Amino acid sequence: MPELPEVETVCRGLALRLEGRRIAAAEQRRADLRFPLPDRFAARLRGRRVVSIGRRAKYIVMRLDDGWVLLCHLGMSGRMLLSDGPPAEYEPHDHVILTAEDGTVLRFNDARRFGMMDLVREGELESHKLIAGLGPEPLGNAFNGPMLAAALAGKRTPIKAAILDQRVVAGVGNIYASESLYHAGLSPRRLAYTVQGERAERLAAAIRDVLTQAIAAGGSSLRDYVQTSGELGYFQHSWAVYEREGERCPACAAEAGNGGAKRLTGHAKGCIRRIVQSGRSTFYCPRRQR
Repeated sequence: MPELPEVETVCRGLALRLEGRRIAAAEQRRADLRFPLPDRFAARLRGRRVVSIGRRAKYIVMRLDDGWVLLCHLGMSGRMLLSDGPPAEYEPHDHVILTAEDGTVLRFNDARRFGMMDLVREGELESHKLIAGLGPEPLGNAFNGPMLAAALAGKRTPIKAAILDQRVVAGVGNIYASESLYHAGLSPRRLAYTVQGERAERLAAAIRDVLTQAIAAGGSSLRDYVQTSGELGYFQHSWAVYEREGERCPACAAEAGNGGAKRLTGHAKGCIRRIVQSGRSTFYCPRRQR
């Protein structure tokens, strides 16, 4: 499932082409995605001008000039694809098609149909059932060590599970949880309530840094995700631990390269381990993460 960096990359691509432009045509090719589409969905989008496009957690937030908001989630396989005009042939899973006044075409393509679209009044967005209760944005100015420590206080779940809880911090998913914990030097098995003080500061900084770097790389392309141009993201080439079971982490590799190979005995020769937590793969270096 696309995580925060992928959704942010999509939002930025959409904003460049659609902000300030009127939706000249709208077509829905089915009545539902993950949930039923709103009544008269296409008709209500036709003629509307796109005021702004942003993100809340993993949701795309497209504000329209009539006070309504188009709220979207990519689900497991959803893609927002932009082109200068209609393709020679639409694909079977192009479920919603919007055409801007300058001819730009946006296709929402979703093979598994776990994505969603809804129309929400601007004033009711924060109370929407999918938005209410979300935690702070990890790239927002308010997100820091003390805020994270307060959210983790008393939680006896593993820290990996805690930062995947969207009520603790919004938008962090499985890939970036593993990566952030590595860079913070924290074991994914560590109980969340013990991440206080300097540990919480390290983790908050690592989450922010990892997400920022991933956005700069266009996100991580894993299975279905592509940018709005159809290009792949490239952050998967920078993963420190994710899906690198049996390899050396960057720190152990650097130590070996500096003449420390003899000290890297046993598992540290291929230090990265994979465990399953709450049904999801977690990757970490037990030598570097405590």
